[in-house]
Amino acid sequence: MFSKIGQIMLYVDNQDEAVRFWTEKLGFVIVSEEKLDQGFRWIEIAPQKDAETSIILHNKELVAKMSPELNLDTPSLMFFTENLEQLHQDLSNKNITVGEIITMPSGRVFNFADNEENYFAVMETK
Repeated sequence: MFSKIGQIMLYVDNQDEAVRFWTEKLGFVIVSEEKLDQGFRWIEIAPQKDAETSIILHNKELVAKMSPELNLDTPSLMFFTENLEQLHQDLSNKNITVGEIITMPSGRVFNFADNEENYFAVMETK
């Protein structure tokens, strides 16, 4: 049911320093940058503009306040699927902890946990 790995979310203490590290030291490019409500900033980087998988740099402190249940020490993976509801049901049927399907500015998503309670996200694609 998963169609590809879409984004890796990396929680950092200083987004500007992280961008400099990834772009200046590792040669990554900024794919997009958005500023949302409450000071939330989203910076997408990748090895090249057309890379299938990218890294999103998030402010660790802000994310911790918004979602204290997240393990910010381990990068979270964002998976893509074409049938979000079916995958949500399939994971639930396998007794995997899943969150509610919610609508974000970028689309419908839910999260799920592995056996060590590391949380990952799934976004619907069309």
